[in-house]
Amino acid sequence: MAFLTRLLLAFSVVWFGTGQAIALEPFDVVLLGGKVVDGTGAPWFYADVGIRHGKIAAIGHLKNAKTRQSLNASGLIVAPGFVDMMGQTATPLLRNPQSAFNLLSQGVTTINAGEGVSAAPLDDKSAKTVGWKTMAQYFTLLEKNGLPINVVQSVGHSQVRGIVLGSADRRPTERELEKMKSLVREAMEAGATGLSTALIYPPAVYATTEEIAALAAVAGEYGGRYYTHMRNEGDRLLEAIDEALEIGRSAKTPVHIFHLKAAGKQNWPKMQQAIAKITAARKAGQQVTADIYPYINNGLGIAAFMHPRNFTRGRDALRRQLDDPQVRKRIRQEMETEAGWENWYRHSGFDWNKVVLGSMTAAPFNKHNGKTLAQIAKELKRDEWDTFFEIAKVGAFALPQSMSDANKILAMQQEFISFCTDVGPAVGGTRIASHPRAFGSFPRILGRYVREKKAISLEQAISKMSAVAMNEVMVYDRGRISVGLAADIVLFDFDTIADRATLAEPQRPSVGVKHVFVNGQLVFSDGKVQNAKPGKVLRGPGFLK
Repeated sequence: MAFLTRLLLAFSVVWFGTGQAIALEPFDVVLLGGKVVDGTGAPWFYADVGIRHGKIAAIGHLKNAKTRQSLNASGLIVAPGFVDMMGQTATPLLRNPQSAFNLLSQGVTTINAGEGVSAAPLDDKSAKTVGWKTMAQYFTLLEKNGLPINVVQSVGHSQVRGIVLGSADRRPTERELEKMKSLVREAMEAGATGLSTALIYPPAVYATTEEIAALAAVAGEYGGRYYTHMRNEGDRLLEAIDEALEIGRSAKTPVHIFHLKAAGKQNWPKMQQAIAKITAARKAGQQVTADIYPYINNGLGIAAFMHPRNFTRGRDALRRQLDDPQVRKRIRQEMETEAGWENWYRHSGFDWNKVVLGSMTAAPFNKHNGKTLAQIAKELKRDEWDTFFEIAKVGAFALPQSMSDANKILAMQQEFISFCTDVGPAVGGTRIASHPRAFGSFPRILGRYVREKKAISLEQAISKMSAVAMNEVMVYDRGRISVGLAADIVLFDFDTIADRATLAEPQRPSVGVKHVFVNGQLVFSDGKVQNAKPGKVLRGPGFLK
């Protein structure tokens, strides 16, 4: 009899045929009367959800259960916490947990960090500045400091290449390649989820397919993945997908494509072909997925409008050359006439009226954030190209209008698609949002594309935001409302959830998300980030404790 009592206490919940449960230990929190969308894609249902010790302990009729706290979820959707598949970096969270406000106010509970550049590893000089060098040290610091959200992290190809080769446009020697491999290996053993690339930006743009595949293969040895901002998202989109698939096959690793798009009106028809390529690869047994953000304006540093060949001596060297009229003439000619490279001026229709600028801090441009380059030039009574080069010298974030809404809908209807902000934590510090996706991506999908346009169902959207995305970062203990899984949960009002951020006002918070739990603790409620730091570093399959 004593053994049976201990067994019942160990399970802590006794289930009866009526579907009711009697808790032998009080729940920490019970969410009462919500409409549960469980993340699997199954139809919604009404149920109470009991949380204990950071996990979902019971689902059912729990009105009379013992609990330390109850929360009325009537009229709200209860869903798994959302995953930002391109959350860039967790480093701002070290300095200010409030920097997660833009994410938590959207219902995001986990970010996938790293896109070519990653927080670690670092060279000796950088390590002395920030206080860590290896991925293991970085993860330890995140955990010691505490996190309001969960973090998964890839190791950046640009990061390891920069440490070994700097900004050089050349192939690594065998010895240099082995050094790069050792850095990837160290990161994978610390818990990185794979190798990530950003192949339109220097120095990654100079890397060969073979180099990338060799490094991705190291990630594959540990069960990791290859995550990529591809070589091209416009004129050579289909060729870039072929390269990504080739790298995955050569490295024997799954492939995930960041923010899939067909940039430039001339390339919009390629979205169907891109989806067909990915679908065919999946039917053939290759594991390949992608994510999108729900905006037709993309975002990147204004310097990326210039051909990568101009950066072989580094960004600072190029800035010093931009006063030279002959350099300006050559770069302008490249932008106006050359196709085949990731030419964002071409993707914008060769029209500065379609390029919004933000994050400008230098006078006289700092008073013109949120305007197009054409508007800025007109108001300052300057030539448009002179304005471009002057702004390129001091830096800005550019938001070219390059995509179509029809392609966004087509992409989000695919089974292998998840979602991202492509920004990550963006409140305070140096990562102040200049694109509305930072504050609006997930509510925009639920409000605009699910509720208003009915492009996909609520159940499909939630599944892509949670279970599908968790599978893509290889985290299987959360992402669904299911007994025994981690209690990352978002409660939102489906009737009112909406994005409010715009190109002119990119930091306006979304509305509709009421409460967010991370590992069973309330981290966001009624528009405010709470003081709790229950987030975890969710390590990849190669982690050596």
